[in-house]
Amino acid sequence: MKQISTTIEISAPPAEVWKILTTFPALPEWNPFMRSAEGEKVVGERLKIYLKPPKGLGMTIKPTVLKADEDSEFRWLGHLGVSGLFDGEHYFTIEALDGGKVRFTQGEIFTGLLVPLMGLLGVFKNTILGFEEMNSALKQRAETSG
Repeated sequence: MKQISTTIEISAPPAEVWKILTTFPALPEWNPFMRSAEGEKVVGERLKIYLKPPKGLGMTIKPTVLKADEDSEFRWLGHLGVSGLFDGEHYFTIEALDGGKVRFTQGEIFTGLLVPLMGLLGVFKNTILGFEEMNSALKQRAETSG
């Protein structure tokens, strides 16, 4: 197992951050990592997401929504090929802070037989860069949208 996460403070209310994060048609306008997403934000539903890490090849994943708690948490589980090879449980949490701010965390828990190989290939380091770019873009959009 390998877990990675990034956190950023955003000067915007939880509802605004949630709205930007989950308005899938607008993702191409601002998101440098998660370039597109389709599907319903409902537990059990499958999404179709195109990811493009900063120094990596783009890929389409079709994860299943595990949690969609409005204004607080969005989580899905995806697989590379078949389950058990390289699985990723991706999560976004939005924690309200004092002063109309939030702590936004984006992370992923990787499991499966290929986890050690992916580490050697630099996948985790590149994914963290993608998370950080996306977090910064989300912060900029949330803080300038109001």
